[in-house]
Amino acid sequence: MKILVCGLPGSGKSTLSKKLMESIGPSRDVDWINADDIREQANDWDFSTEGRKRQMLRMKKLADTAIEKNVIPISDFICPTKELRDEFNADLVIWMNTIKQGRYEDTNEIFEDLTEDEYDFCITEFDSINKWAVTLADLVDILSTSDINEWVE
Repeated sequence: MKILVCGLPGSGKSTLSKKLMESIGPSRDVDWINADDIREQANDWDFSTEGRKRQMLRMKKLADTAIEKNVIPISDFICPTKELRDEFNADLVIWMNTIKQGRYEDTNEIFEDLTEDEYDFCITEFDSINKWAVTLADLVDILSTSDINEWVE
């Protein structure tokens, strides 16, 4: 199960992802793939359209590699456009919709709000992150231990 936590800078993506990893961790192998850490490792701070696509492809490759190792990847990054989110192809999308503008104007300009058919959960209050982390961890545990066909009519 590939998890994407996306949203504007400062919306709580990393805070939720860390707490979600801690909540899932006791029962499952999980890997937190943080965008800032990956950009630092790649020494790639290019935020052009091409740079953002390159970053998404790095994040996707790391997440897909984790899945191959039977590890649940939690990828937290802005993922500002529908095109990038579609290509990332997450199984579970969590939109951190807690702020209307981030601290970087260029990101605000290109960020496309997610539509209802693009996300599984939309978190609108930063104060509810702890509750959401536990709830989402329980859901991930259920979905990753059950036969998904049981949930489909």
